[in-house]
Amino acid sequence: MLVLESNRRHAVTFTLNGETVVADVEPRLLLTDCLRHQFGLTGVHVGCEHGVCGACTVRVNGRALRGCLLLTVQVEGQSVETVEHLCAVDGSLNDLQEAFRRHHALQCGFCTPGILLSLGQLLEEEGSVCEDRVRQVLAGHLCRCTGYQGIVAAAMEVALAIKTGD
Repeated sequence: MLVLESNRRHAVTFTLNGETVVADVEPRLLLTDCLRHQFGLTGVHVGCEHGVCGACTVRVNGRALRGCLLLTVQVEGQSVETVEHLCAVDGSLNDLQEAFRRHHALQCGFCTPGILLSLGQLLEEEGSVCEDRVRQVLAGHLCRCTGYQGIVAAAMEVALAIKTGD
C-alpha cells in the first residue's frame, strides 16, 4: 500500500492562550476544528467555513485572523489566542466584555467571540477610535441578532475610556 507523505500526522507545537501545547494533526486539519475538538475551546465557532462570517476569529501573534482559513500546521511556533483567553484567571471580564454586557451587545452570542477578538485588537492597537473605524472592523463580522448598535456603543465606551485614561 502506498502512503503519501502528505497524509502523515504532524505534531504541531504552539502557544495556546498562554500555554505551550502540542497537537497531533492531519496536515489539512483546520485550526477551528483542532481548537474545538482537541482542546475543547468551543468559543471558536464555525459558521460559514469560508472566512466570511467572522465567527471563527482567533488571534495569531496578536492579529485577528479567520480560524476556518488556517490549517493547524500553519500555527507551528505561533501564539494563538481564543475568546477564552480574554477573561482573567478569576473569571472576571475585561473592559470590552463588561461594556458588551452593559450595552446588551449580544443576544445569541454566536458572533460575539470573534467580534470581541477583532475589536480588542483594534482598541489595543489604535486606542481611541471613531465610530466609523469600529464599523469598518465590524464589516468582517455577520451578526443576525443585535443590529450592531449595542456592539458599536460598547466599543465606543471603551475607546472613550482609553482616550480619557479611565
